[in-house]
Amino acid sequence: MTKNRSGRELGYKILKPFVIVYFKLKYKPTVIGSENIPSSGPIILCGNHIHTHDQYNVMMVTKRVIHYMAKDEYFKGPHRWFYRFSGCISVDRNIHDNNAKSEAMDILNSGKALGIFPEGTRNKTKGTKDEVELLPFKYGAVSLAKKTNALIVPFAITGSYIGKKGNLTTRIGKPIDIRNMNLESANQLLRKNILDLMHKNKK
Repeated sequence: MTKNRSGRELGYKILKPFVIVYFKLKYKPTVIGSENIPSSGPIILCGNHIHTHDQYNVMMVTKRVIHYMAKDEYFKGPHRWFYRFSGCISVDRNIHDNNAKSEAMDILNSGKALGIFPEGTRNKTKGTKDEVELLPFKYGAVSLAKKTNALIVPFAITGSYIGKKGNLTTRIGKPIDIRNMNLESANQLLRKNILDLMHKNKK
């Protein structure tokens, strides 16, 4: 691991307690299935994306450092110090960002945890009580999993970020091994798992 990466993992560990306390007090989130996150080995945490705070739902229930992939705009704004210090990976969505891909592979090949939102952007669609929606999935997560032998841990977030009454719920599913699957089948399986978890939250 590079010195820069070690420093950013330290930054993650320093910032996490403060961020999580604030997050819990503001939203009173419920997280189900934290035992499904492996305590070691390369994993990619993948979930639906409805808010800029989505990653905190999973971060607060695991001791593992999760390196989330985030759009490069966050690294240019007023809060750029936070994203750099907390171990996020900057991704230029306008190009095939080989630098981001290389950094993500280094993390997984080191046996660490990566976070990706396969929709690629926040989903602003509003499903009804009995209907949930997902945007088309990018192939980055399943491609990285195959190349690094990483397990994929699906999760689903439902509810609203409107304070304690938003019924914010995250359900974490069992790890998926897609090493022997083609990318199309793997992506379909990942999407199905996340949709199933979303429906369970709605019941």
